[in-house]
Amino acid sequence: MEELNNQELDLNEILKVRRDKLKILVQSGLNPYEETKFNKTHSSVEVLKNFESLDGKTVVVAGRILSRRLMGKAAFCHIMDGEGVIQLYVRTDDIPDFEAFKTYDIGDIIGVCGFVFKTKTGETSVHAKDLKLLSKSLLPLPEKFHGLKDPDLRYRQRYVDLIANPEVKNTFKIRSQIISAVREYLDKLNYIEVETPVLNTIVGGASARPFVTHHNALDINMFLRISPELYLKRLIVGGFEKVYELGRMFRNEGMSVKHNPEFTMIELYCAYSDYNNMMDLTEGIYTAVIDKLGGNYNVKYGECEINLKPPYTRLSMIDAVKKYTGLYFNKLTEKEALAACKKIGVYPEKATSWGEMLYKVFDEKVEKELIQPTFILDYPIEVSPLAKKKNPIKGLPKGLSSL
Repeated sequence: MEELNNQELDLNEILKVRRDKLKILVQSGLNPYEETKFNKTHSSVEVLKNFESLDGKTVVVAGRILSRRLMGKAAFCHIMDGEGVIQLYVRTDDIPDFEAFKTYDIGDIIGVCGFVFKTKTGETSVHAKDLKLLSKSLLPLPEKFHGLKDPDLRYRQRYVDLIANPEVKNTFKIRSQIISAVREYLDKLNYIEVETPVLNTIVGGASARPFVTHHNALDINMFLRISPELYLKRLIVGGFEKVYELGRMFRNEGMSVKHNPEFTMIELYCAYSDYNNMMDLTEGIYTAVIDKLGGNYNVKYGECEINLKPPYTRLSMIDAVKKYTGLYFNKLTEKEALAACKKIGVYPEKATSWGEMLYKVFDEKVEKELIQPTFILDYPIEVSPLAKKKNPIKGLPKGLSSL
């Protein structure tokens, strides 16, 4: 506890020092927050990749100070912009306010005009001829050598995570490219992207729990959408044959690093099609996305190597359960299914139906085994009440055609 208190005191002292520096800057007429525009000519990556053509030429760059080494009348520092990191060389003979530069903190954002050169160690750098403080950082960055490692803090403070772990930016860029590729693929197939209401007067989305809010003008409670399904189906009824929506959904349930109550989902509908067409379409989407992002179908996820090259395995839930547990629900009555579940360590609630037992076995024993892309078909109606009911399955015990 004493160590923690000392850390808090240190942080409070840092905050005070930085605010005092800001106060001095403002009093001297150098308020770093006054101007919002700064005309860059190049990014860090453009300078680094085009050294041959830029050698000796003037460039204007800007970014956040990550490190600084003061050496008497000169200094080296690294700044990070939206694409990468580049080194600056700052010398007192070139910069009239060099003494002010020495007071800048790690995390401050600066703009620099200078010429491109290589240091004796061969590092491409910018020799500063003019330098300006664009924004003062009042909070310190995560500790230099250890960075931001706490997963909870990284998820809650993404902006700090992006500063401390620049490689995370690539994940955001890839996500954006994936969404763009999905839209492009569907648009080429004449699907129409639509926007449906986020606020609903009824709960849609099967058994998922909604977020509840209040509409002041109408004085009624409303629900954040769980799924756009009902509205998209109405568009099909209205005459559109191919529609989709890619947007935010909300489910007021559990939360983990793999399950967020607020998430992005795509849902699409096509008239005169069945789920076989939808599976074909899904494989097409994956192919289009992967081709646009470089064509590598083999993805490393943890310790697993996943092959995303279609076609993907297609299994009914009954067949998947049989394959991985040996239980053939097709031949089991409700009473027999309950006994079989308990035998393999799955304990359904007493009032659970045949379909719910099938799903529980799949959820607890099968899903974790599905490493490679696999379509699971024919869910029990109890866990997918909005789906079209399938014709009775041959051989299923009487009264149990709940797929």
